Order: sequence, then C-alpha cells, then structure tokens
Amino acid sequence: MSDVATAPTPVAGDSAIPAEELTRLTDDIVSALKTVYDPEIPVDIYELGLVYRIDIADSRDVTIDMTLTAPGCPVAGEMPEWVVNAVGAIPGVGKVDVNMVFDPPWDQSRMSDEARVALDMW
Repeated sequence: MSDVATAPTPVAGDSAIPAEELTRLTDDIVSALKTVYDPEIPVDIYELGLVYRIDIADSRDVTIDMTLTAPGCPVAGEMPEWVVNAVGAIPGVGKVDVNMVFDPPWDQSRMSDEARVALDMW
C-alpha cells in the first residue's frame, strides 16, 4: 500500500475482534477495494482516495464511507454495489454497507503516489 496522508484509517475503537484478525480483515478489505476501478480512470478507488472511512464492527459488518471524483459520475448508482460485492466476498466479513458522501469533496490531493504515477500527474 502506498503511503498516503489521506488514506482512511479503519475505525477500530474498543473492538472485541482480536487485533490480529482486525489487521487481517483490514488488509483484505483494502485489497478488495483495490479491485474496484472507476471505469473512466485506470486507477482503483482506494489509490484514487475515494474511500474516506472503513469501519469494522464487532459483528464483522463493514461500513465504508466513500465518494466519487464528481457527483455526476456516470457509475454513481453502480459503484457502491461493486464495493459491496468485492468486500462482501471476503471470508469473515458480515454485511457490507457503503455510504456515498460528498463532504469533503474529492480532489486530486487525495490520490496516492501510485495513482499519480499511473495517471502521469506529477
């Protein structure tokens, strides 16, 4: 994973999930998110900085807050389902909810170095 100041930090709090399992689930969720691409941009949604928050509940249900590069994105209605399918396929994950948020608005500063290289945006 790239070092990104804006990368979401999973919300663990006082989790009843053992730390080792929470780390594994978090890594698996990030890997799953990296399989979801904005069809207009050849970079995954995680590296684009579209994922704002990952919350893993004690029940292993996952809530993800994410945004789009633009509110009028043509796949706005489909992308949350792509995320649900990708993350929901992880063994040990319960229900997956995706919240679309637009505050703060996405901008290019949220992209990882990996995304900047892929898009030649240095």
